[in-house]
Amino acid sequence: MSPLRDRLLHLTRRQFFGTSGLSCGSIAMALLGASRSAAAGPTREHPPLPGLPHHKPTAKAVIYLHMNGGPSQIDLWDHKPKLNDHFGKDLPDSIRLGQRLTTMTSGQAKFPVAPSKYKFEKSGKCGTWANPELLPHTAKLVDDLAVVKSVHTNAINHDPACTFVMTGSEVPGKASIGSWLAYGLGSESNDLPAFVVFTPRFPAGSNGQAIFTRMWSSGFLPTKFGGVALRGSGDPVLYLKNPDGVSGADRRAMLDGLGRLNELTAERLGDPETRTRMAQYEMAFRMQTSVPDLVDLGKERKETLDLYGPEVSKPGSFAHSAIMARRLVERGVRVVQLLHRGWDQHGNLPQEIGNQCKDTDQPTAALLTDLKRLGLLDSTLVVWGGEFGRTVYSQGGLTKTVYGRDHHPRNFCMWLAGGGAKGGITHGETDDFSYNIVKDPVHINDLNATILHCLGIDHEKFTFKHQGLDQRLTGVEPASVVKALLL
Repeated sequence: MSPLRDRLLHLTRRQFFGTSGLSCGSIAMALLGASRSAAAGPTREHPPLPGLPHHKPTAKAVIYLHMNGGPSQIDLWDHKPKLNDHFGKDLPDSIRLGQRLTTMTSGQAKFPVAPSKYKFEKSGKCGTWANPELLPHTAKLVDDLAVVKSVHTNAINHDPACTFVMTGSEVPGKASIGSWLAYGLGSESNDLPAFVVFTPRFPAGSNGQAIFTRMWSSGFLPTKFGGVALRGSGDPVLYLKNPDGVSGADRRAMLDGLGRLNELTAERLGDPETRTRMAQYEMAFRMQTSVPDLVDLGKERKETLDLYGPEVSKPGSFAHSAIMARRLVERGVRVVQLLHRGWDQHGNLPQEIGNQCKDTDQPTAALLTDLKRLGLLDSTLVVWGGEFGRTVYSQGGLTKTVYGRDHHPRNFCMWLAGGGAKGGITHGETDDFSYNIVKDPVHINDLNATILHCLGIDHEKFTFKHQGLDQRLTGVEPASVVKALLL
C-alpha cells in the first residue's frame, strides 16, 4: 500500500528480470493464480486489495448524504423541552466555558437562548424523538435509524470541518472516505466508477457554502480512486456522446492507438499513473453505454417515482440524485455521495431549514424505503449528517419564531441506517442546552472507524505510506468503532 510498491508492481519486463534475478518460482505461482482467477470468472476492473476485507462485512456499499452547512440538531433530532424556560435569557457562562466562538458571534454583548419553535414527538415503535413538522417522512422511519446525538469535531468553520468529516483531517491533501473505500474494496461494477458523487441543487435564498473537490478527492492515493462527479444538467458526464461523424468503432480505434502509446510510456517510466490514465480512458468508453442506461428512469415503476416526490425526474434535484444513488448501488458501485448545500442558517433559520427539509426529507425517506423494498438496505449503509451543529443561543435578533444559530462543533447529530447499523436506537446525550456532551461522545473519526468496520475493514490496519507516515482515514490519534451502533 505504497507508491514504491505500486511502481514495483508495474515494472517492465526488462526491468523485472534486471532486478529480480531467477524468480521462476514466483512466476509460476503468478501464472497459477492467474489461471485460477480466469476460471473463477471475468476480471474485475476494480478489484479489492489483497487481504481485504479484514473481516466479514455487514455492508457492501455506502450512500453518504452530506448536509453541507451544519444542520441544527436542536431543531431536528436533539429534543430539549426545558429550553422554553430559558427563552431570551443569557446562556450561562458555565455552559459555554472554554467554548471557541466564531467571529460572527464573538462580539455579541449577550448570548440569548433560542428554543426550537417546533414540537417534537416520539416516533416509531422505538419512541425516538423527532421533528415531524420538518421531517414528516423520515420521522416515520426511525425504527431503521441509529441516531447519534453526541458527534463532535475539531473544526469550527465550514471548509476545514467539511474536509475533516470526509478525510479525517483539517489539512487538505488527504484522501476522502469514498476514495479509501474504492481503493481498499474496489467495486463489483466494471462499467461504472467505484465512487460516484452528486452535488444537487439547493433551495433559492439559502446560504450555500462552497464545496471543494477535496471532499471526494483521492488525495495521496492513486488518482483513479477519486470520486467521479455526475453533473445535474446536460449530459451527466462531459463528452458522453461522440462528436458528429465519430462512430463507436472510430472511438475504439482511437483508444487502442492511444493505449499503445501509453503502454510505451508505462514500460519506459514504470509510472503507475500512466496505467491509471489508460484505465480511466477505458472506463470512459464503457460509461458511454452504461451511463445512459443508468439515468434512464423509463423502466422505474410509477409508485417508485412517486415515492421520491415531484422532483425525481429533474436531473440536478436532490430527489433525482437520491434515486440515482439507489440505481448505482444496485449496479455494484461501492460508494455514492450526495452533498446538499444550504444548511448554514445564521439568520432566519426556521424559514431556511424548512426549505432545506422540504427539499430533502421525502427523497431521503424514499431512498431508505426503496432500498428496503428491493432487499438492498441490509447490504447498504446509509449515512446522514453535516460537518458540525448549531448553537443554542441566537445569532442576531430573537423572537419566538425567528432566530439564527452560529456554528457549534461540540455536539451535533448524525444517523446511520442499514448495512449492519442497529435501527431504532439513539446513542449519546447532551446537556439541557444541547451544548455539551454528557454521555457517550462520538468523535468524527470514531464514526469513520465504524463505517469502515461495517465494510469489513479494520481502520487501524488500513494504511497507506505517504510522507514517511502510515496514513489512515482515522488519523494518528486513537479512534474506536462505536459497537453500540451495530447489530
